[in-house]
Amino acid sequence: MQSRQSIQLRQQQQLALTPQLQQSIRFLQLSAQELELEVAQALTDNPLLELEGQYDTDTSSAEEGPLSQDDGGAQQDNNTYLDEAEHYGAQPSMGERSQDDDYAPREAGSVETLRDHLLGQLNVTRATDRDKVLVTLLVDELDENGLLPVSIDDVVGYINGHLGVPEPQDTPGADQAPQAAVENDDEDEDPHLVSREEMLAALRLLQSFDPPGVGGQSVAECLQIQLRQTQSIYPIDVFDCAMQMVGEHLDMLAAGNFTRLRNQLGVSQTILQAAHKWVLSLNPKPGRAWAQSVADYVRPEVIVRKVEEQWHARLNPAVFPRLRVNPEYEQWLQSNKADESTSALQVQLQQAHGLMKSVAQRFETVLRVAEFIVRHQQAFFEQGPQAMQPLVLRDIADALEMHESTVSRATRNKYAQTPWGVFELKYFLGTSLGGAGLAPASSGTAVRAMIRQLISAESTQKPLSDNKIAQLLAEKGVDVARRTVAKYREAEGIDAASVRKAKARLKRA
Repeated sequence: MQSRQSIQLRQQQQLALTPQLQQSIRFLQLSAQELELEVAQALTDNPLLELEGQYDTDTSSAEEGPLSQDDGGAQQDNNTYLDEAEHYGAQPSMGERSQDDDYAPREAGSVETLRDHLLGQLNVTRATDRDKVLVTLLVDELDENGLLPVSIDDVVGYINGHLGVPEPQDTPGADQAPQAAVENDDEDEDPHLVSREEMLAALRLLQSFDPPGVGGQSVAECLQIQLRQTQSIYPIDVFDCAMQMVGEHLDMLAAGNFTRLRNQLGVSQTILQAAHKWVLSLNPKPGRAWAQSVADYVRPEVIVRKVEEQWHARLNPAVFPRLRVNPEYEQWLQSNKADESTSALQVQLQQAHGLMKSVAQRFETVLRVAEFIVRHQQAFFEQGPQAMQPLVLRDIADALEMHESTVSRATRNKYAQTPWGVFELKYFLGTSLGGAGLAPASSGTAVRAMIRQLISAESTQKPLSDNKIAQLLAEKGVDVARRTVAKYREAEGIDAASVRKAKARLKRA
């Protein structure tokens, strides 16, 4: 049998998670304060990037001028901060700093964060650059407890959406994914696609880092990760009992019903006690050790005002940095493109324009989401929380043709100033609770407000039980179960009826 060699020319595209894309994804997730720190650091690192020395408008005109116009005027005011080629918004608070003040935020934030701790471990691994990028994206998704609140499919869809690749219609199951990854090695495979298998591998790498349990997608998975990492210390039967205990009976364990738990697990009292002691030594919130105190104030990025009987959202110019490239440097670089000695400055010029574009895209996305929320929640701004309408991420994503993960980032840690107070944008989201009969559905936020109102008006000698609250809500056309009432009551930090009655008795004594 003869072998034959041949030369083939194949054209293909490679996945490119460019620094610009990574920056855009990360900027959208940052709060206004965090973005300000990022911009301040960029101004320090890049000599071509600078802030405008003068403001487009003074404080009074920026706050009152557009609000006295109609909606078209407000929209035009928003566009002035998003569409200019060289100047992106206004940031009086940053513009008023001295040169020395620009270094203060980094000194104040010198304490190691969970992100710093994890990325430090990532940098000493042998992971490829591609895998490091994927792990970094997962690290940016972790909450303050070190858990991953989003699904792998959402992360994959979000990345592929930014790359311009449509999401696959059928996502293979976790048990079928590895086999599919081996067999699907034909020429038709889209090289742009970030596969679910790649992201799962990145997640497993993240979950191997310190602190134990980091990257778990739930408290149960977080505890199971820690059990696997210490299973060599305990007998196999205790390990199996502990894994089943946290994986299937975590609620029963929290309730302290050990008789029923032992019957469900079918183990001896000795094994159950050993497994229970082991579980108690675990940390369900591995990231809390790196949690830092947060200031009691926030800076709203959106201002909601009424213009001609309609409520509208506009950007707060005080949080939008006015950035530009130094025109003299840029002109000089344009005329010396062929000079190799300017290559480093050419890179910084590209980075400066990329940062300005990422900042503008971030605020444009936040504004689009805020405008949709305000249009949908007109009743809230007129009547208050009890008039909140049902609204979920999917509704916004479908209307704005965005991915749900994009909407989630645009509502997390982004605040709106309203006549009723300053609220996080995700406060305006709530699931639909079916109305009784022909009554319209209510949102969870509205139901919680109704529960607070009913309890505040109750008799201290005879507090309302959860069943009674459910009946009173049903009379108002809101059909909710007793368990739903209990969940919302606990979320509001309100004690059960028996505890409220006992506290009232103690006050009268």
